[in-house]
Amino acid sequence: HTHDDVGWLKTFDQYYFGSKSSIQHAGVQYILDSVLEALTDDPRRRFIYVETSYLWKWWKEQHDTVKYRFKKLIRNGQLEIIGGGWSMNDEAATHYQSTIDQFTWGLRRLNDTFGYCGRPKIGWQIDPFGHSREMASIFAQLGFDGLFLGRIDYQDKKYRFETKTPEMIWRGSQNLGNSSLFTSVLYNNYSPPPGYCFDIYCYDDPIIDDKKSPDYNVPKRVQGFVDYIKNMSQVYTTNNVLITMGEDFHYQNAHVWFKNLDKLMLYTNNLQANGSKINVLYSTPSCYLKAVYDESQKRNLQYPVKTDDFFPYSSDPHAYWTGYFTSKPTIKRFERLGNNFLQVCKQLYALTDLGPEDWADLNAMREAMGVMQHHDAITGTEKEHVAHDYSRMLTRGFEECQFTTATALSNIVANISVKNDPNPSPAIPFESCLLSNISQCSFTENNEKFIATIYNPLSRPVNHYVRLPVIAGNYKVVDYEGVVLTVQAIPIPETIQNIPGRYSKATQEIIFLAESLPPLGFKSFYVEKSEAEGEPQKHTQKLVDVLFNEPTGLLSEIHINGKKIP
Repeated sequence: HTHDDVGWLKTFDQYYFGSKSSIQHAGVQYILDSVLEALTDDPRRRFIYVETSYLWKWWKEQHDTVKYRFKKLIRNGQLEIIGGGWSMNDEAATHYQSTIDQFTWGLRRLNDTFGYCGRPKIGWQIDPFGHSREMASIFAQLGFDGLFLGRIDYQDKKYRFETKTPEMIWRGSQNLGNSSLFTSVLYNNYSPPPGYCFDIYCYDDPIIDDKKSPDYNVPKRVQGFVDYIKNMSQVYTTNNVLITMGEDFHYQNAHVWFKNLDKLMLYTNNLQANGSKINVLYSTPSCYLKAVYDESQKRNLQYPVKTDDFFPYSSDPHAYWTGYFTSKPTIKRFERLGNNFLQVCKQLYALTDLGPEDWADLNAMREAMGVMQHHDAITGTEKEHVAHDYSRMLTRGFEECQFTTATALSNIVANISVKNDPNPSPAIPFESCLLSNISQCSFTENNEKFIATIYNPLSRPVNHYVRLPVIAGNYKVVDYEGVVLTVQAIPIPETIQNIPGRYSKATQEIIFLAESLPPLGFKSFYVEKSEAEGEPQKHTQKLVDVLFNEPTGLLSEIHINGKKIP
């Protein structure tokens, strides 16, 4: 296996193309090229791949003959897709909606490309920093057969190994009957046995089987491997153990790995002639799970049931991985806004049955949001230049997706006007205020008359306060029934006006309440600058006294304009 972070020390594209080797020598395109050749050379070899975002980027570049060979490897079981999400998502800082979206997109690409044989059956969460029961429940509801974890608390892992309980039935939900999932904790995170790393990155000795060589090492290397397997077998319940042969961005030269594994397996299995009971074979997590299930049924084995999270995760004493719950809060907030806008784009696309051009615009947002769920993206554990690149990708997603929303809303308005008017006017152009977080919107600033359309992506009616940056003056807002709304004008603080990179003439924001926005629908409001120029409206000051209890420090009562509230 290879673990290919969708950005971490390098950006997504830098990892894929293999640039910036001074930071890290890693190129995912070479991994997929190399593995394809190594598997074709020997039908006994097997390999798993996880991150659909990289796989899809590689797939689009390949010739039809390469695609045919790749599909053949998937059909004959040599190459198995595991996990299958757009990325290997974090489980603490993510929202379940975005997690489901990124799996939906990854699995849809796999299904469209490889059909049933490309369907992942195993959850492979080997690098997130702790695990949630909600994620286990999602995997179960997606129809996965099992889940493999790499990182759990070092004390928890020690206890489970001592009690032979690293494998369990994880019941992810108290309410859902289909939320139970077989879960296994990997022995050495997801790394190879110490001393048996055969990648171009590694410094371990290869298997040297020339007896005439002074460096001949087969007996020593095989004995070390056998000892490792015996130690593993003391930990797990069945007679099957899963040995991970791979690491971060391994198999750029798959031949080196497979040539040494071929030899290691050959000489280990040759010991069976002398009574050894160890049999080593190329396998996958799903095949391992099948073997465990068959043996468990035969021996009537029982597994412990887990109902809570694997949080917080501590890798060593005094080393709790909890800072990422709040680190890089701006990118966390940006991702949440992205999720909101993606739901709007998907809904409007579906409601108006748009065409393939708008589909491409929507997919840019889907893919950006899929990358954002990565366990080194929304977590804030990536390098700063990588965080900037994530923001670039998501910004592009916003820009592309706004074309979808504008086209959809224009079509809806055009259809309504056709029904109500025998001579309908041309479709209304829509623009999104994507920089309203810094009180900047060129459309509202440069137009004294405009329509503000507010869309509600929820399945229930909501009230929403609308804030629009405008230049100084008095403004009038009227709803679609001609009712004049109450408008409040708030000066924009100088600290906001002086934000670096903010180019705006707006000096105030107008705020009004959009009431009873329909579910999966919108309302439009007519905004017009009135003739009377002047300062923002003055507001009545309210005197508020807050009293605290002296011994306890607890709030005791509030006085507002002479009224006492206990």
